[in-house]
Order: sequence, then C-alpha cells, then structure tokens
Amino acid sequence: LLTMRGYDRVLRIGWTLADLEGASSPDADHLGRALLLRGAS
Repeated sequence: LLTMRGYDRVLRIGWTLADLEGASSPDADHLGRALLLRGAS
C-alpha cells in the first residue's frame, strides 16, 4: 500500500536520482529505484 505521502516521497527521491544523473526528468528506472530505496528504509 502506498499512501499519498509515500507517493510524494517516492517522486521526490525519483527527481533527486534524475538530478544526480543529469536527466531532465525522472523516468521509470529512477522511480523504480526510488521505490526500492523507500522499501529498504
């Protein structure tokens, strides 16, 4: 289950990962990694 707060956090992590890689916006890979990172904490 992913709450709206969790969804927002995943998006923010996805944007951060995209920024670190120099991408203009997050793609499915960034969001997938963000979900994995969220589950790890």
